[in-house]
Amino acid sequence: MASLSHRSPTGIAYLKISHLGRCRTTLSHFARSFKSVPNRRGPSGLEGDSKIGNAMGSNQLYLLPQTGICTPTPTSLLKPTLPLAFPYEHIRAPSLALNDQKESPAQDLLNLQRGAQVEPVATPAYYIGSKFDRIPYWQKIGRWKDVSEEHFLSYKWNTAKDVQGKMKLYGFLQEMLPEMIPAKGQQDPNISREEFIKDVMDGIAMAPMSIRLTPHILASIDWENPLNDPLSKQFIPKKSTFQPDHPRLTLDSLHEQEDSPSSSHCPLYCRYCTRSYAVGADTETVSKASLKPKRARWNTMLDHIANTPSIQDVVISGGDSYSLTPDHLRMIGDRLMDIDHVRRFRVATKGLCVSPSRTLDPNDGWTDELIRLSEIGRQRGKHVALHTHFNHPNEFSWVSREAAQKLFQNSVVVRNQAVLLKGVNDDAETMGNLLRELGDSNIMPYYVYAGDMVKGVEDLRTPLQTILNLECQLRGSIAGFLMPQFVVDLPGGGGKRLASSYRSYDRKTGVSTFVAPAVKGLRKADKVYEYFDPLDSVQQSLPEE
Repeated sequence: MASLSHRSPTGIAYLKISHLGRCRTTLSHFARSFKSVPNRRGPSGLEGDSKIGNAMGSNQLYLLPQTGICTPTPTSLLKPTLPLAFPYEHIRAPSLALNDQKESPAQDLLNLQRGAQVEPVATPAYYIGSKFDRIPYWQKIGRWKDVSEEHFLSYKWNTAKDVQGKMKLYGFLQEMLPEMIPAKGQQDPNISREEFIKDVMDGIAMAPMSIRLTPHILASIDWENPLNDPLSKQFIPKKSTFQPDHPRLTLDSLHEQEDSPSSSHCPLYCRYCTRSYAVGADTETVSKASLKPKRARWNTMLDHIANTPSIQDVVISGGDSYSLTPDHLRMIGDRLMDIDHVRRFRVATKGLCVSPSRTLDPNDGWTDELIRLSEIGRQRGKHVALHTHFNHPNEFSWVSREAAQKLFQNSVVVRNQAVLLKGVNDDAETMGNLLRELGDSNIMPYYVYAGDMVKGVEDLRTPLQTILNLECQLRGSIAGFLMPQFVVDLPGGGGKRLASSYRSYDRKTGVSTFVAPAVKGLRKADKVYEYFDPLDSVQQSLPEE
């Protein structure tokens, strides 16, 4: 017998199979019952056909023997001998044929637990039922219309073809933009290609970050409508959106230079980068602090960690850990492994989001080195994780999914830290879709940050009330383990605090206060930290006189 229950707010279905010998009937029952269960990615309705493969169309149901749950799951992403999921129509072992009663249910269960050889199925290597087809999406860029999948998945090709600097972006925009660009709002006029490019060039002159865009991101932006594209807003500055910086802004608002990040290089430069004081080339408004990767500097930091037993958690950050060579990553990782009191370390990179091909490139050893460190960590009882940075569902493609799946198959823990950005992901629908996309890719949503006070990006910040509202709207609509912590990284070095833990919040002035009792040293004990809403939100909230 089988019982099906579901909770409609989250679209979660539970199927309990009490008798494996009758699983064929159970699957048919599940298909009939599943019509009422919301399924964001699956078919809208399933017929009660005795052959579930036909009922699912191009999708198939798979039995997960350890849990008794039937679910649409990709088999082509599974190693052939893993006893994780079995397509019931493609199992070789006769004793596992689900319409065969030759062996007892107990023996069936024992065979399932031991594992079985699974016939390869002609399924593309992307998530079954997802919106991602294995298409060469980069070929919509004219200069890459003949680029093969093999070349696009090469990290060497990607680094050679990124768009870095003002003049390279100018040439790219001339190639890609239509003559007329749709307006940002219904009441706004359309603008010409030349007007848009001038707006961007003037914006670059005012921005603290230089320009660097990867092929994956360039291919993911809607160049027919760049004013409304969420990725364009994140990475391409425009003078027309510029707002005066908050008067309480400092360039290193989180006091991070005291903690020595590892590098000043990233695979892509984000407009809203907290470390705009150091990351990337000098701009017309900011001369960068030098944090270049040097072994002597690393050795000094690693020696300090080794001589400080109170340090148990280490973040390899920067900059971006993608800028490290595999040898550099090995050297740092091995040193941390050999320090007994370091129990956890995290490798921070936006690379999985903006240049996922590196993870799949067989000729690049960075991911292999990360996997090796993760395996050694498990052997030694140390936790190793990759922390990445997706902000919007449009940053995902089938390449992103396959890259994340490779890490998942190799037991690498991956967590995501998103930043709340106005007009990008500050509504419940977009943020909810992002969290589900992360979950589908086996990436754990970890943090959603309120935007830091960064020079030149006041237009992207949101008031504290926005992040409070988002958490309230999303909680209960998504599985609890996919809910991130919604936090404020306090100016002045107060660390991360739950946004809802504010001590006071005055919407009229836009000033909220927090305390961080656990933060000690550097005159931080008992300090009250202030966070400031963007000035335009304060003005909009004031009553008219």
